Amino acid sequence: VQLMESGGDLVPPGGSLRLSCAASGFTFSQFAVSWHRQAPGKERELVASTSRFGTSTTYADSVRGRFTISRDNSKKTAYLQMDTLKFEDTAVYYCKALSMSTDGTPQIYWGQGTQVTVSS
Repeated sequence: VQLMESGGDLVPPGGSLRLSCAASGFTFSQFAVSWHRQAPGKERELVASTSRFGTSTTYADSVRGRFTISRDNSKKTAYLQMDTLKFEDTAVYYCKALSMSTDGTPQIYWGQGTQVTVSS
């Protein structure tokens, strides 16, 4: 089982990035996916989430209107399009996959993270 993020980079304020989260070893379409981030000295926070088939999405207030989460189940990959980046978006970004087993036990997988740095 693996989630692998990629796409992190150093970008200037106002720039854009697209992060990818590639899944392997489990049935990706059975899992909701979310992106989280953790800045130095801060707790990890939820950035955006999408349902199993991408029909429902949620966003943190701080990124709504600038970030877009999406997924392609045929490629077992989720994405986070980040536009109009701000200094405060600097963080390590993590991908998370979540599913509930029939017995109510959650199955949770995390990626290793990818660094996004917004700097001039």
